[in-house]
Amino acid sequence: MVKKSTKTNKKEKKGHGKWIRRFWIAFTVIILFVVGLLIVIDMGLLGYMPSVKDLSGNQNEFASEVYTADGKAIGRYAYKRNRVYSEYKDIPQHLVDALVATEDERFYEHSGIDGKGVLRAIIKMGKDGGGSTITQQLAKNLFPREKKFSKPELVLRKLREWVMAVKLERNYTKEEIITMYLNTYDFLYQAVGIRMAAKVYFNKSPEDLNLNEVAVLVGMCKNPALYNPRLYMDNALNRRNVVLNQMLRNGYINRAVYDLTKTQPIVLNYQKEDHKSGTGTYLREYLRGVLTAKKPEKENYRGWQQQQFYEDSIQWENNPLYGWCIKNTKPDGSTYNIYEDGLKIYTTVDSRMQRYAEEAMREHIGKNLQPLFDKLSRNNKTKPFTGITQKEIDKIMERGVKNSDRYYNLQADGKTKKEILDSFNKEQSMSIFTWEELKDTVLTPYDSIRYYKGLLRGGFMAMEPGTGKVKAYVGGADYSHFMYDMVTKGKRQVGSTFKPLLYTVALQEGMSPCVKTLNVPQTFILPDGNTWTPKNSGKAREGEMVTLKWGLTNSVNNITAWVLKQFTPEAIVKVARNMGIVSPLDPVPALSLGIPDVTVKEMVGAYGTFANKGVYAEPIFVSRIENKNGDVIAEFTTNTREVMSEETAYTMTELLRNVVQQGTGQRLRHRYKIDAPWGGKTGTTDNHSDGWFMSLNPYLVTGTWVGGEDRSVHFQQIAYGQGANMALPIFGLFIQKVYADETINMPRDYFTPPVRYNVDLNCDDNPDEENPETIEEEEVIDFEI
Repeated sequence: MVKKSTKTNKKEKKGHGKWIRRFWIAFTVIILFVVGLLIVIDMGLLGYMPSVKDLSGNQNEFASEVYTADGKAIGRYAYKRNRVYSEYKDIPQHLVDALVATEDERFYEHSGIDGKGVLRAIIKMGKDGGGSTITQQLAKNLFPREKKFSKPELVLRKLREWVMAVKLERNYTKEEIITMYLNTYDFLYQAVGIRMAAKVYFNKSPEDLNLNEVAVLVGMCKNPALYNPRLYMDNALNRRNVVLNQMLRNGYINRAVYDLTKTQPIVLNYQKEDHKSGTGTYLREYLRGVLTAKKPEKENYRGWQQQQFYEDSIQWENNPLYGWCIKNTKPDGSTYNIYEDGLKIYTTVDSRMQRYAEEAMREHIGKNLQPLFDKLSRNNKTKPFTGITQKEIDKIMERGVKNSDRYYNLQADGKTKKEILDSFNKEQSMSIFTWEELKDTVLTPYDSIRYYKGLLRGGFMAMEPGTGKVKAYVGGADYSHFMYDMVTKGKRQVGSTFKPLLYTVALQEGMSPCVKTLNVPQTFILPDGNTWTPKNSGKAREGEMVTLKWGLTNSVNNITAWVLKQFTPEAIVKVARNMGIVSPLDPVPALSLGIPDVTVKEMVGAYGTFANKGVYAEPIFVSRIENKNGDVIAEFTTNTREVMSEETAYTMTELLRNVVQQGTGQRLRHRYKIDAPWGGKTGTTDNHSDGWFMSLNPYLVTGTWVGGEDRSVHFQQIAYGQGANMALPIFGLFIQKVYADETINMPRDYFTPPVRYNVDLNCDDNPDEENPETIEEEEVIDFEI
């Protein structure tokens, strides 16, 4: 019996050992197969396998961000991914703790692949949530799955992610992996990365997020749609509590903190991410075009664009910001890309002044000017157009239709011209812009174009005269609906604001502001033998001897024309060019009265010459550019040149101050109660189509334009259409807000005269007593020949 038992035991042991050997053989074969498969995958033999460089390059694609001079982020340039880089030091510890506790408890223990997670992934083959580590999730974020895989394909994809995870762990620290993960996760609503998520959902920076907000965002990492607080608040609350429970279980928070935070509601402060909204929209778009501009090639410009080619060529040669992304290269020799390189572009703009400028434009045009224009146009059968024939109106509308996005899109779809035009006369539901809010209505596309034609536009720019730094830039009322920039693109007749350039020629040549001449019409003989006599709009002191000072103060065309006769139009052109005006300037007599089409930017630069003691400082918009790590890679300063003597510049500022004290700019003091010593000049063009106001002191120069998109859209009375009524109030409201903000601390002093200044400014003009209620109307251009 004993022998039999021993024999049986030996047989059983032999069988047991046989199975153990088979198990280890099979296990070894499986391991070798998996290792071999991973090696083959790593070699890229089973499909594309990114290298470490590829992984690094992919995670380095960040939107460039635009900042104000005082450090406020106002926008970004995103193409593929709307994300902005956050360094590890800017990520709060409770955010890191929440992520690790919820997504990968053993993150600090494994090397990219968690054994327990692998087992879970095998059990849940083909299902999400199979125990991926943070590193594996990062690999998936860097190279997202672009299609639905079959189970075999999913296994292969999962193995590829393992290989990528191991590569990441070997080449980056745990902190770097956390940073990359939080910088690449897509939280939806154009919020890629933790910095954008914090901004979009809570209007905060990551470092300012509290535990409640952190738990919400980490909860979204499981599924950004299902646990999105904007879409499913209950799901988001439940998931947030799961995150808090995981943090409690792993010892990152205590019971008291858990209990308190769990009871708190989720309070969103959603900020829509849209390059067409927010502050500084026109500036941001202007900078996008400038930074990415290519070298101008004449063959790329049509015949009517030759002036643009000329201006772009000047910018390419003299402005280091123009084409900066192409002119400069990264350490690897490639050019910069504002959509991927995470640049930090620091503008010269002051966020407070920018806000006040935008508010001032909306307040004046939206609350005052537009309602008045609509009221006065009520009985105009051709509204919003005035003073033109039906044939001319039809041409304007035809041009508006053909320039619309709708026309381009239908044309691209292969529609015939008749089909396209027919569609413009069919009513449809739409939202239209009003100064209060978007309004839902039913209109034909044709009527909507006519409606928008009747909305007044504006442009405003403020600049430091000594540095050329632009402090505020408003290219229009609302970039979403009016994308044409009226600061740097739009050119309009400048009217009487051009007159100081003529007076500059006279002062430079030694003519005194107190020189007197007879206030009578002046006639010019033109090259073709015809004559031209500019007219005054009023009869003030007509036929009397008046000084040049009085003529400029009251913007009298008779006196301006007399001054021009003493010199030449060519002399005015030369001065204007030196003062930064590159727009076309025909050397004709009417030039002195403001017939050129010029941008707000050019006019602000020109007036800055007066404020900067005769030295022209070219307007600049960017002070420096940093890479995503905060290293300064470019700095910018203005180009300057001496244009006139300091004495001439000071004399002109005094004459311009008199315009505000006694002339067409008086309402700045009377209506807006600005007692600080500002100089200024109003401007109004033919038919009051354009209203201008330029202002200056030693610290700030501004330019304001207001008008319709088409020159036939204007007030019918000069009392409403002159620059003093259309443009001056925007500056008045703006500077009121600036002075009221003690953090800006805008000085109130004025220019000091040069040493040994001896120009007589106390002219005996015997001006009438001022009356704020009957301020003189300014003179306007009259082209009648």
